[in-house]
Amino acid sequence: MRIPKKTNRYCPYCKKHQEHKISNVSGGHKRGTLKRGSIQRAKKRGLGIGMGNKGRWGSKPTTPKRKTKTTKKTNLTYKCKECGKTHYQKKGVRAGKIEVKQKGKP
Repeated sequence: MRIPKKTNRYCPYCKKHQEHKISNVSGGHKRGTLKRGSIQRAKKRGLGIGMGNKGRWGSKPTTPKRKTKTTKKTNLTYKCKECGKTHYQKKGVRAGKIEVKQKGKP
């Protein structure tokens, strides 16, 4: 999905239509695998080994198989040219790929 770099939109701060710069919001960071109380750490400490009910360190319940979505909803920010404040879009649209393009270029 191609989106123009600039567009005229209503600015809730200026309370009038202004030119806005469009940018895509980054996904953020992923959580690391070194979470506290990991099973590997527990096994090193001698927990969750041997016979019987291991409780917290035992087998995990099965999760039902679900179809995964192949696309994500857009998350765009609009920066007002006049006041410089940013605001999000109201509703996201499902798209496989988002491309912010310059005017006049293919």
